[in-house]
Amino acid sequence: MLLSCAVSVDGYLDDASASRLVLSNEADADRVDDVRAGVDAIFVGAGTIRSDNPRLLVRSRARRDAREARGLPPGPAKVTLTARGNLDPAANFFAAGDGEKLVYCATPVVAATRTRLVGAATVIDAGERPTPHAVLADLAARRVGRLMVEGGASLLTQFLAAGLADELQLVVAPFFVGDPAAPRFAGPAAYPHNAANGMTLAEVRRLGDVVLLRYLLGPRGADLRWVREAIEISRRCPPSPRAYSVGAVIVDAGGDVVATGYSRERDGSDHAEEVALRKASAGQIGARGLAATTLYSSLEPCSARSSRSPTCTELILAAGIQRVVFAWREPALFADCQGAEILATAGVAITEVPELADRVREVNAHLFGPAPGS
Repeated sequence: MLLSCAVSVDGYLDDASASRLVLSNEADADRVDDVRAGVDAIFVGAGTIRSDNPRLLVRSRARRDAREARGLPPGPAKVTLTARGNLDPAANFFAAGDGEKLVYCATPVVAATRTRLVGAATVIDAGERPTPHAVLADLAARRVGRLMVEGGASLLTQFLAAGLADELQLVVAPFFVGDPAAPRFAGPAAYPHNAANGMTLAEVRRLGDVVLLRYLLGPRGADLRWVREAIEISRRCPPSPRAYSVGAVIVDAGGDVVATGYSRERDGSDHAEEVALRKASAGQIGARGLAATTLYSSLEPCSARSSRSPTCTELILAAGIQRVVFAWREPALFADCQGAEILATAGVAITEVPELADRVREVNAHLFGPAPGS
């Protein structure tokens, strides 16, 4: 789950005037559009709906078409959380776009909110005192795997303080607001993230006169980032009726990519991990070699293989890699895979990120068909 916002140099989300302060530019708006196109849902607070009236749509026709080509709706679902339920059904959140709208609501006002928003949104009882934890649990049950939180200040603070975010995308505009009455990016709270506890700068990008700072929050955030990257790489695979489409990324201790690979990259028998390991072995990766790296794969490394030997599990052990992270356990379609068990028994640290498993299945829909309920 990622948080996205734009702030002034002195950390304000807006000024105190009646009109919305523009903190971004067209280049950044296009970047945000691209991020939106890659998520399952966009979450904003009820106050943001009332004050900013956002549409929360994917603007690019090409990006909407690409989502539909993957069997997804043209835009992500829209999500909000409200304690009072005083939302206008004519607001752009509800009126713009054909995607699903979900309103998580405090129990005492659920009935009135359902009456007010009938036909405009699905209103969900989130308990007496709604929290982001409750919302995330329900969204997970609704198959929302990738969530983007766009504000406002209270919601961003709650997610950060609770340690629920994996990534922060912060755009800084080149001016000051300097008004204590204006909303700040993050309010007073006991934040779990700092330089010594899993807040890592992953990217700095200039976008005209603004700058994007992208932070990964906690080790879980890094794992999700690189497994997502492996899944995106797997989309390059030539589909085969007899093999999975898999992507792999090898990352060093400093967070730099050592090598990538995907199934059938060079020939029809290539496995993703095999390709990445081959490239890494041919490069310069430091004195500790591959032992200091993590191998990320969209699918569990194979332990049985008909195309050629050795298996990816054997290659990983031979390379000395000490940590492997993947999204989906290999289904028993072509073989009974024991890769994770074999690696763990040999002392390799194994981490699964099952919340991304549906994305791997989607890439391999040519073998299984659409996921149930999709």
